[in-house]
Amino acid sequence: MVGLSRNKDDLDITDRASVDRVLGNLEGTFDFILIATGILAPAGGTPEKSLEQVDATAMQTVMAANVIGPALVLRHVTRLLPKDGRAVVATLTARVGSITDNHLGGWYSYRASKAAANQVVRTAAIEIGRRRKDVIVVALHPGTVATRFTEAFKGHDKVSPESAATNLLAVADGLTRDDTGKFFDWKAEEVPW
Repeated sequence: MVGLSRNKDDLDITDRASVDRVLGNLEGTFDFILIATGILAPAGGTPEKSLEQVDATAMQTVMAANVIGPALVLRHVTRLLPKDGRAVVATLTARVGSITDNHLGGWYSYRASKAAANQVVRTAAIEIGRRRKDVIVVALHPGTVATRFTEAFKGHDKVSPESAATNLLAVADGLTRDDTGKFFDWKAEEVPW
């Protein structure tokens, strides 16, 4: 298992040179790749509850972390996958990125960024699938995980990080080639785009 992070590897997923340096140094092949990145709002900020709160700089920061970062990482994925055999590439997104499932509004930057990340995953699934027929590329929603990130969200059923990881690994293990390009939650239920 190889884990990459901002702190340990000086990886800035919003910077192409950083991503190319860190991922370019990886050798070997991987049958499971999980892109687990994202921010709700810039440091010290909060998600917008109304259009009046939308700030261009804050939105750019959220888009960079939640969309551009995973896309830059996905650029390296095909090289890191086995030429033959099953492999899974999963990107953590969020149910709030579902356009169909949006019934509450608000959180403009976060929702838009996760919807865009879903589109990146869907498009990458098509491209990667042309080269690696047995690779499954999906977006995954882990549920509300009990972290500093979610402390302020009262009334949500939260799972521990360990339970979220266990759930997502079980979802990944159960995926088939027919699931590539789709969006699933932690219960292995398909989430509408």
